[in-house]
Amino acid sequence: MSSIHIPYTTGSTTSVDGTTIGYRQVGGGPGVLILPAGTQASQHCMRLAAALANDFTVYVIDRRGRGLSGPHGDRYSMARECEDVDTLLAKTGAHFVFGHSSSALVALQAALTLPAVHKIAIYEPPLSTNGSISTAWIPRFDREIAEGKPAAAMITFLKADHLTHLPRWLLLPLLNWYLKKEKKTLLPDDVSLEALIPTQRFDGLLVKEMDGRLETFAHLNKDVLLLGGAKSPTFLRDILDSLTHTLPHARWIEYSEFDHSAPNQGRPGQAGPERIAQDLKTFFCQS
Repeated sequence: MSSIHIPYTTGSTTSVDGTTIGYRQVGGGPGVLILPAGTQASQHCMRLAAALANDFTVYVIDRRGRGLSGPHGDRYSMARECEDVDTLLAKTGAHFVFGHSSSALVALQAALTLPAVHKIAIYEPPLSTNGSISTAWIPRFDREIAEGKPAAAMITFLKADHLTHLPRWLLLPLLNWYLKKEKKTLLPDDVSLEALIPTQRFDGLLVKEMDGRLETFAHLNKDVLLLGGAKSPTFLRDILDSLTHTLPHARWIEYSEFDHSAPNQGRPGQAGPERIAQDLKTFFCQS
């Protein structure tokens, strides 16, 4: 559903190619950029931002194609995402970055290439090796989006990544019902899930572009906090294990009760964002 109501201000900057990149801002102190995952926008990270706000100035980014920001553009790539991060760091003076899922790939590459990034924390990056994470779903996904079937497209992605075992015939009416219900909960500046679903194909392109780049991060001489949940798919845990053995300065925390959604809302009754914020505070505050 939509974000809970947390007071914030908004701001924006202009990236290298002229695209507007907007954000929500809360708190005070050293700057932290939060990069939301694939089918998510700034609204979905406000609980995490609020949990950090007593210690940091938190900038929750609307990545390209989302909310306060402009479109992906004709030449979308990881280079564009890193240009956006670099522009945001210059605008805000921040040096810390948190990325979730596909945005964790952005954070990794930004840390490797941008001097202004001092530390990153990442939650379950889908870093593929030799096609271990398939992007073969993208053509069907694109067709379903073009046909005006966003729910069907979302299911295509979920099934390809083994994120659900429920049959398509059952998922489709449930997801269509949810998309309609969710629209009624939106707050100002929020973006509906239906509008966010098309962004998933661009994050799929990032996964494809970054395939096979694990060893390049052996040269990342910055502190990295790796985060993940024991209830997430096994392949995500395997990626964190590989990164632990590749990154020169990495620490891995696994949350026994959490899954892939923990940085946002997590499972009902769980304080995923608040628990993760505690570890982010410790990590970013260490000299």
